Amino acid sequence: MDRVKELVILSGKGGTGKTTLTSSLSKIIKNKVIVDADVDASDMFILLKPRVLKKEIFRGKSVAFIHQEKCIHCGLCEQHCRFDAIHKNSEGQFIVNEFKCDGCDLCVYVCPVGAITMEQGIVGEWYLSETDYGPMVHARLNPGDENSGNLVTMVKHQAQIVAKEQGLSKIIIDGPPGTGCPVISALSGATATIIVTEPTLSGMHDLDRILKVANQFKVLPKIVINKYDLNNENVKKIEEFAQKNNVEIIGRIPFDHCVIDMLINEKTPIDGGEECNRVKDEIYKIANFANGIFET
Repeated sequence: MDRVKELVILSGKGGTGKTTLTSSLSKIIKNKVIVDADVDASDMFILLKPRVLKKEIFRGKSVAFIHQEKCIHCGLCEQHCRFDAIHKNSEGQFIVNEFKCDGCDLCVYVCPVGAITMEQGIVGEWYLSETDYGPMVHARLNPGDENSGNLVTMVKHQAQIVAKEQGLSKIIIDGPPGTGCPVISALSGATATIIVTEPTLSGMHDLDRILKVANQFKVLPKIVINKYDLNNENVKKIEEFAQKNNVEIIGRIPFDHCVIDMLINEKTPIDGGEECNRVKDEIYKIANFANGIFET
């Protein structure tokens, strides 16, 4: 069966309004699976209030584990560890600092009595939930742990399974910020991406970076300018940049205190009244573009 189309909402940096936009679109667009792929700092659950149906642990890289009953305290593991991950504690036992261990296996090979094994640690959890707006797949990486890119891949894989099982034709993904491994995982196999930016110097710089990543993966990019009315000069620069790179700007969301008021109450701008009409109208326009992307 063909892969279900994925629309990833990204930003070159955090705090641009990416999650607010994704949550709003998730309330408008029908026949979809919602994904929170910002596993390092997931927060879309605050706005969509998912009810967890299934929870699974996620295992990351393997780290060394010393079986104390077999250890003869020769110290070879500590001597050979290049990452300074093995030390003797106050009780005379050699222990592994899992945050320093790189999983290279060298200590396993130098141990003369086979007292060390490599074991996968639990680095996070992923969830299948239901919301009032459709099924949602999301995850949480434990603080300080690695493999966020692999966890994003797992979340997207589960979303594909859910979409096919329930006959849903769209997947909307709240992607991680930046241009690192989790962003690459979020973009891999996606149909299109909406890049949310702001009319600031840092926003324009990061827009350029994330657009290059999207082009590298041949994912159709679109641009949304959030708080566009804060700096007309920079908006013109973004428009020139978009024209030069042949990227369509599909939304210009105004700055409005109603957005702040709604977020304080754990709601999206779509849930607001007439005071949010300027923002709501623009988000509905973006939703129409998004539906068109799915239908192509």
